[in-house]
Amino acid sequence: MAELITGTKTPEQIEVMREGGKIIARIFDDIRGFVRPGQTELEIDGFVAGKITEYGAVPTYKTNEVNFPGVICISTNDEIVHGIPSDYTLRQGDVVSFDLVITYKEMKTDAAFTMVVGEAPTGAIKHLLTATERSLYAGIDAIKGPVYTGDIGAAIEAVLVKAKLGIIRELVGHGVGLKMHMPPDIPNYGRKGTGVLLKPGETIAIEPMATLGGEGIVTLDDEWTIATRDGSLAAHFEHTVLITERGAEILTQL
Repeated sequence: MAELITGTKTPEQIEVMREGGKIIARIFDDIRGFVRPGQTELEIDGFVAGKITEYGAVPTYKTNEVNFPGVICISTNDEIVHGIPSDYTLRQGDVVSFDLVITYKEMKTDAAFTMVVGEAPTGAIKHLLTATERSLYAGIDAIKGPVYTGDIGAAIEAVLVKAKLGIIRELVGHGVGLKMHMPPDIPNYGRKGTGVLLKPGETIAIEPMATLGGEGIVTLDDEWTIATRDGSLAAHFEHTVLITERGAEILTQL
């Protein structure tokens, strides 16, 4: 049982997570087509709730495991993660991150992406989104089979440092599957050959977060939302991945 809790999954559990991951990917496509200026975050939360039900899953954030106020985290502009959907009306040019965990046949999958409302990103915002997403795939590409968490973190960090972005070091990726958060932590920085050795059959959520400013964070009065201390814009990208004998399989994509 200890082996199971630390992250190794059975073939049957992995197949369920593949199915759940595709549901998240479909919902993210739905969100990209739905979001526009003039909508409130609460309207988007309601839309996502409907899609989760339509696709036969359960909103993990609304279960007793989490007890979050919404079905999805919506973090706008200087908010990094865990933003509670509110009556804030989205404006053209807002930078918005969507972070979703669903439960499908008792298994959890977790993913996130950041977009600009109503227009294509340009300038510094485009740089922020492009580099943060690139760092996610650098972390995934560092997995060539069994891998240390430090190898993943080092690959992410190298991209973000080169891009001269603030790296959110106090928030980390994690194991995922039977629970939303499982061991081990997956930091977005590190040294190759250090940390926890991940083995084939384990599933993890890799989720770099970066800013156009500093690395400091603050928790807002709602006790959920985490924002940049300096008010700079933030981005967040995440996939659930399976460690395989030769690399990594991204579960939260179509």
